[in-house]
This record gives sequence, structure tokens and C-alpha cells, in this order.
Amino acid sequence: MSVSERKFGTLSTGEEISIYHIENKNGAYAEVIPYGAILVKLCVPDKTGKLTDVVLGYDDVKQYEVNGCFFGATIGRNGNRIANAKFTINGKEYQLAVNENANNLHSGPNGFEKKIWAADVKDNAVAFSRVSPDGENGFPGEFKVTVCYEFTDDNELKIHYSGVCDQDTVANLTNHSYFNLNGEGSGSVEDQILKINAACFTPVPDSASIPTGEYKEVKGTPMDFTAFKTIGKDINADYDQLKYTGGFDHNYVTDNYTPGQVRPIAEAYSETTGIAMEVSSDLPCVQFYAGNFVVNEQGKNGHVYTKRNGFCLETQTEPNSVNQEGFHSPVIKAGEQYQTTTGYRFFIKE
Repeated sequence: MSVSERKFGTLSTGEEISIYHIENKNGAYAEVIPYGAILVKLCVPDKTGKLTDVVLGYDDVKQYEVNGCFFGATIGRNGNRIANAKFTINGKEYQLAVNENANNLHSGPNGFEKKIWAADVKDNAVAFSRVSPDGENGFPGEFKVTVCYEFTDDNELKIHYSGVCDQDTVANLTNHSYFNLNGEGSGSVEDQILKINAACFTPVPDSASIPTGEYKEVKGTPMDFTAFKTIGKDINADYDQLKYTGGFDHNYVTDNYTPGQVRPIAEAYSETTGIAMEVSSDLPCVQFYAGNFVVNEQGKNGHVYTKRNGFCLETQTEPNSVNQEGFHSPVIKAGEQYQTTTGYRFFIKE
């Protein structure tokens, strides 16, 4: 196990940004930067032993200053959408920026993914921390938050989120990495195979993608990933949910949720490389996004990423959960410890 540091680049402000290389005993490694607490690279062996970078991203830190697709980014304080860009806690209404339709998406603009975090290097991990001041992006309270990337000898990237706030606030962080198990820059992920352990999803009424507040069973619909199938099998089905969002971009309510208990929620694999990825989390939901809106992004190694060249599995509470009483609450109380873990474990599928 080792963590090393080198220069990654210089922001437009002139600030230099390092990159941290976390390597395990197998030679597999993850690379992360304090700008946005972003995952830049994740290199794991394929069935021949060749190291393959399975996440989309950029070679230049200045590209991460734009990063309209949120490649590898830590999203906070709230991942996903909040209807009408506002919510109420303890009888007080809080207004956020309107940055997608009439809604707020990923707490932006200039959310956690655009901040410089302090780095603390550990044996096989790097912990990024910052203080989000009261009122930042419209959210109440001073929120002291840490995101720790740990890479184990079992080829698992564990992301530990923790924090505490001096007021009741929203805490629903996630990671927005796009995975391609054939390797970044290899083209479409539609032939890659996915299973999501979720009997229900949260349907949306239109292209604004704010859930209706109901749970709908996936059984008998193209949304069903309870058994392995290719991502592309039903992605163009004649089904209103897929038409609204240009393909899969929906919240799945995962099975067997118990607060504080990490359990497997999804698995994906590539028959080409043999690389499989098991996703585990202690959160109730996951957003499956098939990269429908990626258009001509100049990515790593001279690659140009286009539509459906990567897929996301973003662990979370339901979109707009702060405004829906029937959903899992993203609100933490003043002084309450926020703590959650999501893991991405890589192995060879026989």
C-alpha cells in the first residue's frame, strides 16, 4: 500500500493542484485531486492482467474547472435535483440557485465539485476536508465535511463521507464518476451488463426529472434491472420514462435498506475485458444515469467522449427528497454526525 503525490496542474487562478496516487499491493490504483475532491483515474486489471482505467475524466485540471458533466466529482451538499430550487426546514424557506429548468441540480453552480479541499494522506487513503460556510449555495449552517477515498488490496474503492453541521441542514453527498468497464475512451457502454437490486424506482412526470413522490415497481417495464441485462437492451424502448430523459437517468430504490448497513446494491460487468464492478452502499437509493447527454467532451488520452460512453451509479436519497415527506430524509440535525459509505469493488467475472 502506498500513497504518492505529484503536481497535476495549475488552475486559472494560479493555484497549483496536486494529484494523489493510491496504489495497492496488486499494482491497481486510484488517483484523486483536492480540487472538487475528484476521482481522476481508477486503474484495475482486466482478464489478461492489463491495467485498465475505468472512469471518464480529463488530463488537465483546467478542464475540471468547467466539467459540465461532473466527471468524478464529489457532489454536495445535495446530489441530484431539488424542485423549484427551494426547500423548508423548521418553518424557514431556503432559496437555491436555479440551474436546470426551474430546479436546482447538484447544489450548483459552484458546488463542492468547484472547491479546493484540504488533503490528509493516510496509508491507503486520502481524506479531503473543507468547511462549507453558513449560507453557501443557499444551504443553512456551517458544515464541516470530509470525503475519504480508500483503495483496498481487494481492488475496492471505498468512499467514506462524514460531517457535522451547527444547524439543521441537507446532507446528501454523492460521487458522479462515469464508468466504462471496457476502459475510458473505448466507446459506448450499451453492451455492458448491469443488475440493480431494486424492485422499485421513482418515476418522473416530464423531462424536468423531479419524481412524482411515488414508488413504481420495475417489474414488467424497461426499467427492470433485477436480472442482468445489457444497458442498451431497453434503452430506446417506447416508454414514457425513457423518452422524458433520453434513456436511463432514474433513481432506483434499492432493496434491503437498513440505516447504517452497507450491502450490495448493483453489479456491472464487461464480457470484453472480464472486468466486473460490485457497488455497495448504506444509502437507500442509487441514480442510474447512462450518459445520455455527454456530447463531444475532450477527455483523457486524446479521447473524445460522446453519448453513452460511460454510466453512473450515484448513491443517494431520492431526488427532491427534502420536499417529499414519503421519501428518505436528507436532513441532518445540528450536531448530528453525518456518515455514509459507498464502495466500488472490481474483480474478474469468470
